[in-house]
Amino acid sequence: NEESTMALRQSLTAAATIAKRSFAPSVTTRIIANSSIPNIQSKRWYRGDSGDMKHRGEVTANPEQDEIVKREEALLAIAAPKFDMIQERHVRMPRLDEIPKASLPFDMQDGDFSTDELELEVRKKRLVYRAKQRGWLEVDVLLGTWASLNVHSLSMDELDQFENFVNLETIDIYNIITLRTDVPDFMKTEDGSGVVECIQEWARSSPLGKGEPEKYSAVKKEHNLI
Repeated sequence: NEESTMALRQSLTAAATIAKRSFAPSVTTRIIANSSIPNIQSKRWYRGDSGDMKHRGEVTANPEQDEIVKREEALLAIAAPKFDMIQERHVRMPRLDEIPKASLPFDMQDGDFSTDELELEVRKKRLVYRAKQRGWLEVDVLLGTWASLNVHSLSMDELDQFENFVNLETIDIYNIITLRTDVPDFMKTEDGSGVVECIQEWARSSPLGKGEPEKYSAVKKEHNLI
């Protein structure tokens, strides 16, 4: 009906508005302020010399009277809470009551496992998946392989370190793994034994880090990175 069509149109428009305004200073500032992970780089120019996009309200003479600005603000008020909810759920640890039984590992669907044990196993599998699915093949193979080999044996503190690492932007992860930039100060440890430092050392000594085609192909198949 017309009411449902209008609601769907508003939802789609709101999503498009959020995407268009993702580089607007006000939205970016709010997201950064709510993040527990410090920025590695304050500016990243993915678009050459085009610079950051400005919101229409910043370039319009009378934004209070601009119908498009008012409509965008109204749609943002609808979309922003949904974005915040999705973002909060994306970065926190999963809870067992949110996970269907069919999504649990086969060896843990039946048995005498505590809630903490199940949630920990799900968290580990979630981190391995996030490490393998970065959308950047080099990072998928390097970080995904390390995660597949090591995440299952990490302590709780080490899991926290690794999760902080995978919460970074993919470009920052790539630069850190490939030694283009140093490990951020907030991730360093006094004795150099932190998770991120171990990943750097592994990448430095691994055949993957040296770009050996045979090893690269074998690892992609072995760790389901195709």
